[in-house]
Amino acid sequence: MFDVLLQAATQAAGQTAGKGNMLMSIVPFVLIFVVFYFFLIRPQNKKQKETQKMISALKKGDKVVTIGGIHGVVTNTKEETIVIRVDDNAKIEINRSAVSTVITDKVEKKEEAAEPKKKFSLFSKKQKDAAVEVKAEEVKADSKKEEAKKDEAKKDEAKVEAVEEKAAEETEAKAAETTEEKASEEK
Repeated sequence: MFDVLLQAATQAAGQTAGKGNMLMSIVPFVLIFVVFYFFLIRPQNKKQKETQKMISALKKGDKVVTIGGIHGVVTNTKEETIVIRVDDNAKIEINRSAVSTVITDKVEKKEEAAEPKKKFSLFSKKQKDAAVEVKAEEVKADSKKEEAKKDEAKKDEAKVEAVEEKAAEETEAKAAETTEEKASEEK
């Protein structure tokens, strides 16, 4: 009887261990899927939504670049296509999906540059440019301080020279007086 109970317990433990091993073999696949989702699938979906939004927002007068590299200005929009002017009299009708980018004017870029930058990524070009600008301003400030010190030093030198000239004139005047006194005594 004891043997039967022992045998039943070992069978139950074996079945539980089999389920645990199966669960442990699925966990790495789940982790790999999560990593793929956050590093590949999600960013791609986000980029696709932004591109779709850009394409649907096309309007007359927008400057665009097609996937083939053709630059033009939108002259007419239709449901599935747009007409772009590539030269004075040359117009091309293309699918909306063939638009790669919309070129923004420099005026908008200047407005964006005027806004304070709040977020910087670790390897951002904007952050590097901002750091270079800050360093350039520091160098300019340092050079202005050095120029001010040089100007003060020049003023001090000019004062010293003026004092030395005055002292030399006084010495010459005293020497002339003593020479005149000696000359008058000898007479």
